Amino acid sequence: MFDKSRAATVSSTTAQGSVAETTRAVVQDFLAARLAGDTQRLVEIFADEVDWMLAENPGVPWIRPRRTGAECAAQFTELAEHTVPEDARASVGAFLVDGADAVLMGHLSGTVRATGKSFEGPFALRLTVEGGRIVRHHLYENSLSIAEACAPDQ
Repeated sequence: MFDKSRAATVSSTTAQGSVAETTRAVVQDFLAARLAGDTQRLVEIFADEVDWMLAENPGVPWIRPRRTGAECAAQFTELAEHTVPEDARASVGAFLVDGADAVLMGHLSGTVRATGKSFEGPFALRLTVEGGRIVRHHLYENSLSIAEACAPDQ
């Protein structure tokens, strides 16, 4: 006998698995483009409109509100302009995917070019993928360490 409820559950699980696979692939593509500094690819990966959230930090030139894919991709170029590339480090300790959502957790560090000061701390990044593109980018990081590194000596 055919169990319709079991078939619906299997079908739903398969669809969720497919969404999760797409999410994982897009996030991996995002990380590869980010690592390569491929801003054009980042523009393609971000949706036309993005729910971008990063705690406001007026003393940090690369941290500002953004909403378009091009503005979001430009953040990575601005970060590279204001920090020492050789000192930039990021490690991902966890990469979790649940359907359209992905969360990366890890540690980042770098040095601000203008001051020579370093920053470091943990981060969590929540990304949401729809239609094969990133529609949400919420980054939680040690903004105090970054602000202190950007502040000129008194």
